[in-house]
Amino acid sequence: MTHILDEINQANDIKKIDSAEYKKLAAEIRKFLVQNISKTGGHLASNLGAVELTMALHLYLDFPKDRLVWDVGHQAYTHKLLTGRKKEFTTLRTYEGLSGFPKKKESICDAFDTGHSSTSISAAMGLVNARELSGEDYRVVAVIGDGALSGGMAFEALNNAEGLHSNLTIVLNDNNMSISENVGGMANYLGQLRTDTKYNNFKSSVENFLKKIPGIGNAIMDKLKKSKDSLKRLVIPGMLFEDMGITYIGPIDGHDINQLMTAFASASKVKEAVLIHVVTKKGKGYKPAEQNPSKFHGVEAFDVKTGENFNSKKDTTYTEVFSDTITELGKCNEKIVAITAAMPSGTGLNKFMKSYPERFFDVGIAEEHAVTYAAGLAVGGMKPFVAIYSTFLQRAYDQILHDVCISNLPVVFAIDRAGLVGNDGETHQGIFDISYLSHMPSLTFVAPKNAWELKEMLIYAGSFQGPIAIRYPRGKAYQGLKEYKQPIEYGKGEIIYEISESLPKELKEMGKSQANKKNIVLLAVGSMVETAENVSRALLGSGHKVTLVNMRFIKPFDEELLHRLAVNHGSWVTLEENVKLGGFGERITGFLMEHNYREINQLNISLPDQFIEQGDVAVLKEKLGMDSESIKLKILEFINSNA
Repeated sequence: MTHILDEINQANDIKKIDSAEYKKLAAEIRKFLVQNISKTGGHLASNLGAVELTMALHLYLDFPKDRLVWDVGHQAYTHKLLTGRKKEFTTLRTYEGLSGFPKKKESICDAFDTGHSSTSISAAMGLVNARELSGEDYRVVAVIGDGALSGGMAFEALNNAEGLHSNLTIVLNDNNMSISENVGGMANYLGQLRTDTKYNNFKSSVENFLKKIPGIGNAIMDKLKKSKDSLKRLVIPGMLFEDMGITYIGPIDGHDINQLMTAFASASKVKEAVLIHVVTKKGKGYKPAEQNPSKFHGVEAFDVKTGENFNSKKDTTYTEVFSDTITELGKCNEKIVAITAAMPSGTGLNKFMKSYPERFFDVGIAEEHAVTYAAGLAVGGMKPFVAIYSTFLQRAYDQILHDVCISNLPVVFAIDRAGLVGNDGETHQGIFDISYLSHMPSLTFVAPKNAWELKEMLIYAGSFQGPIAIRYPRGKAYQGLKEYKQPIEYGKGEIIYEISESLPKELKEMGKSQANKKNIVLLAVGSMVETAENVSRALLGSGHKVTLVNMRFIKPFDEELLHRLAVNHGSWVTLEENVKLGGFGERITGFLMEHNYREINQLNISLPDQFIEQGDVAVLKEKLGMDSESIKLKILEFINSNA
């Protein structure tokens, strides 16, 4: 049996397909996506909803000449299929495989690297102005979802787009509301009318004629304009965009290729920004995803027949520990409020939301607003917990510094997905937060070693008077080291176990290490405590003397403990799941230099100062030398070279 999809092997091949076959091709694409994503995992519901839209865009545009900018980009799987990447789909989101997002290095048909939301209109505007400045001739289309449109950056771009005097097509992919045939048909007709060349020429002629009538021409034109705008507000649903100076077309059926093609053709005639409002159904064509689009937004491998995840038996995750704990805290303290930026399920706040709906706030994809909003709540006497992934918290850097830390406000930042997150790649790895938060005055920064300690840190943060951030990784919560349950004390680390060695009295008084360089102390941060324990056991088993410390506090770290350890440990190893530059290890280096511990040698185990591609976390750690075996070998080489 032949498949239409087999005829598409490179960009623009879709234009060779007979229009009578479009529905069949769309069905084949959906079947292909479901079958492949069920094996690799990925973003399913959003891609199923954008099949016809993507097909229409590829029929309208000429790749790679024309530029298509996807917002977020997790809905670009069909775009990848239609640009010749079908064979690579078995490697989707794997190490050195096909990325789950648009990547310029992957294909010349990917116009812009994306992964975070609300960026497409800004990037597309830049491409439009670059086109005009260079005298080139290509079309530019930005695709943005209704969720991403809630981000402030999108509105900044829309405000700026009013000044464009060259065509930019913005496609608003709205998958959160039903389409009304009557409204859609009328709006589509009015969109065609207002973008028709004859209509625009006639309007310009009338305006020029009226301006020439002495005394009354401008007054008549103003009255006509007011009447026209009043009529528009009655029949056109997109007046928000119209009032911003952006021509609006829609809403139209995002699963009707003919309607889409008509809208694109109409939009291309306008020498300014045009917004086409497209309504789609998230998860379309696969019943489980249609019924529960949130569940199938981002999925692991699953059974196509049932829609159930193959890994049905789940271990407790750090996100679940956070979810349970903040809900318990909310019961005890009515001042506690929770804030998320469009991620109630991902951050685990859905449980708190159901228990205390009046104290839960989802601000949409607006991390900057979320943080300053939390600052306002704190000033008003509330205790805000802001739950945002590490990679997305980067967007609120200034608000954390300016609106929270300067005023020393008691805001708790629950930083989920800290460290390597795996399959979503460069844009989603949470490997910079230690660097960008550690230097902020008044901010306290902690990281738990296991599930128990995350709960205790959240309880501690609940009564902490000042800004405090807690970073924890994605996935299974470490349950080891349960016997080590020292109470959380401000700025204090926790010794898991320590070498015992008697020292001469004079050395203790000096406070300087004259001891054997082979005496090792592992200073581990958060998720790296588990790895450090594995490494220490291996080193102890081979006869080395090792002290293991759970630092707990990244800022301020336990200087008193470090001074004590400096007496009899000549080799220090710091371990963190963060880039090296600006990380915890460099702060320890500064400590050693500041206190003139020249006899101590330090090895910094951290992630390289680079963007890290997609792949399973275990695979990435092995490739980056962050797994237990690699670290053990690094430490042995370090010890031998400094003996």
